[in-house]
Amino acid sequence: MNILAMQSSGDQTSVSVMLDEEINSFSLTHARKDRPDWDMFLSNVGFKRDFELKDIDLFAFGNSQNSYTATRTIASYLKGIAVALGKPLIVIDENSNDEFQADVVVKLAKEKFLSAGSDVKAFDPNFANPTYSEGINFKKLNE
Repeated sequence: MNILAMQSSGDQTSVSVMLDEEINSFSLTHARKDRPDWDMFLSNVGFKRDFELKDIDLFAFGNSQNSYTATRTIASYLKGIAVALGKPLIVIDENSNDEFQADVVVKLAKEKFLSAGSDVKAFDPNFANPTYSEGINFKKLNE
């Protein structure tokens, strides 16, 4: 099974690919407002050298509570790829662990997928959305 996973906490982004049982990961610390160069991340885990996106069986992202914007960016990116390729997309909720990076996400995604009987339809990318556990408070303008 080939799995591609991404995770970002806002100031650190990581990508992991599991090809059969081997995991290759790349992580980068960056300014919170910087948006990652996905081509650079993917090339650092072997994209176009060891695998193509069509070779991936399952996509996953970490639902990080540290940066809702970073999580939405990753979710949107992977959702587009998964929909275009007709592949499943799994959301892995952050476990409040500082070590929550893409290598953990890729392992948990495999477990979740296999425990669901490898049911591709259960992980329709159209329904793979980030969630935010804290109550959202909106500030009214001009008050």
